Amino acid sequence: MRWDVFAWAAIALLLFAAEAMAPGAFMLWLGFAAVVVFAIVLLFSGIPVLAQAAIFVVLSFVSIQVYRRWFRKREKPSDQPALNRRTAALVGRVVPLERAIVDGYGRVQIADAFWEVTGPQLPAGAQVRVTGADGMTLRVEAA
Repeated sequence: MRWDVFAWAAIALLLFAAEAMAPGAFMLWLGFAAVVVFAIVLLFSGIPVLAQAAIFVVLSFVSIQVYRRWFRKREKPSDQPALNRRTAALVGRVVPLERAIVDGYGRVQIADAFWEVTGPQLPAGAQVRVTGADGMTLRVEAA
């Protein structure tokens, strides 16, 4: 077997394995592009390595665009869009301040976690409403 045929088969398998280890539907489409290059190289010998790489890049781009335009639009929207975005899930909650907001910064406790907050000067114990987040810092206002 020729080394280039073997290399493209190995690249395709590695990309599929990477998709299985970290699913996200990105490596899958690169794997499909590698399979097509594998088939082209298997059927037509003598294609330069640079041309093989160029074919792979073009097919990768095309396959990802096919995914984005065709398959991604058909995905069902989530019934819990904030599931893995914890700060977004906290927006709208009303909680008491655990530490007063002084110079714009304070702290609240939500469940078993403490969160840094930014907002107007308020004493400890005041009820605040979470209005948004900047990274892991919640923005609050008086409730």
